[in-house]
Amino acid sequence: MEDCPNVVSECFNPIDVNKLFNVGESQHRPKILLLYGSLRDTSYSRLVTEEASRILECLGAETKTFDPSGLPLPDDTDETHPKVKELRELVMWSEGMVWCSPERHGAMTGIMKTQIDWIPLALQGVRPTQGKTLAVMQVCGGSQSFNAVNQMRILGRWMRLVTIPNQSSVAKAWLEFDDEGRMKPSSYYDRIVDVCEELMKFTLLLRGNKDYFVDRYSERKETAEEFRKRIDQRTGI
Repeated sequence: MEDCPNVVSECFNPIDVNKLFNVGESQHRPKILLLYGSLRDTSYSRLVTEEASRILECLGAETKTFDPSGLPLPDDTDETHPKVKELRELVMWSEGMVWCSPERHGAMTGIMKTQIDWIPLALQGVRPTQGKTLAVMQVCGGSQSFNAVNQMRILGRWMRLVTIPNQSSVAKAWLEFDDEGRMKPSSYYDRIVDVCEELMKFTLLLRGNKDYFVDRYSERKETAEEFRKRIDQRTGI
């Protein structure tokens, strides 16, 4: 530490390798929240999340899906709105999330962005998204594209979500479902299974260690310095 004069020594802790493999006492089923980005009667993003939910349940997860119908625009009301409260409670409940949006005008839909914008970075002294897992998917009306998933990855990183490497983009989604709304066997379906399986693995790895993985030196340093200032003010030093 002598070579690092600007480092607050009590905040610069060596990495505790044991914590990386501490599964803790989290034995419950992983809690996964699914969000979709279309209100159409036949919403292919909703159908994809329904397929993902079935797969995740088969893999051992507990899933809940938020219905965005009736969710107001950000700043058009406050957080006491019933749909806003419902969404935020589900985010607090979850240990991981799946976001699935149609691509509209080369981007995620406004409905998808509205849901994300209502999720705060901090709520009641906690960060509801930090350290949780995220999988991103999109559906396309035409040829395969990745604009929506790329945008959602940026948002996931901004919200300190651990966004898994794998992702899904379903081209010509209207051809991929049968009359019962179930996805036909295809490489697109196989990719969704891959994504769900990877999301489960990352969620199981992180959920008992979330606080450790997102613990930051800069924040520990800031907290230590604020504590010193309060002590100095009280002692008159």
